Amino acid sequence: MEKITPTLHPLVSECEQNIGVIAHKGAGVALREVDNDKIVLVVGQFQQRLTEILPHLKCLLVNNPADAEKVIAEVKRVYRKAPVAIIYRYNCGFETGFSQWEDYFKMNPSLRGVPFFLFTESISENIRLLKRKHNYIDDVITRDSMKNLLNRIEFIGKFKRMELAPQETTAAAPTAPIRKGKWTSYLLKRTFDITASSCLLLAASPIMIIIAVLIKLESKGSIFYASPRAGKNYKIFKFYKFRTMVANADKQLSQLQHLNQYEGDDKGAAFFKVANDPRVTRLGSFLRNSSLDEIPQLFNVIKGDMSLVGNRPLPLYEAASLTTDDWAERFLAPAGITGLWQVSKRGKKEMSAQERIELDINYAHRNSFRYDMWLIMNTPKALIQKDNV
Repeated sequence: MEKITPTLHPLVSECEQNIGVIAHKGAGVALREVDNDKIVLVVGQFQQRLTEILPHLKCLLVNNPADAEKVIAEVKRVYRKAPVAIIYRYNCGFETGFSQWEDYFKMNPSLRGVPFFLFTESISENIRLLKRKHNYIDDVITRDSMKNLLNRIEFIGKFKRMELAPQETTAAAPTAPIRKGKWTSYLLKRTFDITASSCLLLAASPIMIIIAVLIKLESKGSIFYASPRAGKNYKIFKFYKFRTMVANADKQLSQLQHLNQYEGDDKGAAFFKVANDPRVTRLGSFLRNSSLDEIPQLFNVIKGDMSLVGNRPLPLYEAASLTTDDWAERFLAPAGITGLWQVSKRGKKEMSAQERIELDINYAHRNSFRYDMWLIMNTPKALIQKDNV
């Protein structure tokens, strides 16, 4: 950040001591250095120094929404732009602050494109109710999720700008049809997701019990594999599958990079998949080829993290490589169990990373309840793979 001048509001000068600069890379994800004019506004009392909580971002700290409004105005006046994100700390008993933010965004509609995060030490039912009540809250974050915050700011900011300026996105994708009845389509899709997933889980429960017993008998480790994945709008959630690999398989990833069937490209897109992966167990190979390993994802669908149809949620190291304007649109679609690229290219080793992303973007522009039904009807014939990948 540039040296604070005497013309800045006193609140901004007081915040200068809280600015921290990126000096490292996150675990497995390269974080780009924050520009001098990229400022995150943090609102609320923090017991720990911000440089310890957010070592990779530059922050301005204020105590309450009223002070935040003054600082935003001053930052816009001096730097000719708004903060790249707002982080509001939740404190029990201070719910009136949410109404203040509601009124502020109504009075300043241009700031609706700024990502707004609610910070809390733990996510409770009250927090979930607040998020549903106040639609300006883009995501709820905790101390554990701070290391991925920069990527979430970039993605959510990009998607919010797309929503505020739809004419720009249609210009970038002239072949995308105009979607009508978006809200009706969403309700139909969500109702179908919950109903179908619940019925499928009930019907599959005997099979799930058998699979769980066989996994425990074959190898040491947990029955389920859970890992953070990036879904729609880069929302990070815990993704579930039956475990198909040996324990600690993720730690062997770097040793298998030379076997990756996806070749990197100059745009930075990176996926990882290995034919005949040596980490896969014998039972795991059967579960993968029959897609039975994906049954636990029905819990993700019921929770609302995923849909039955959508783009596959990506591991964070893959999602971090898709931050360019060319690729980010694939995150406009919901995360799903099956989708366009699975139906058209599942199990084919010759598919490139670029081809897979283009299929994801194609679905993001075309997705609707009717299109989802077509993809579901064409999914069964794609369930049995020809190649062990």
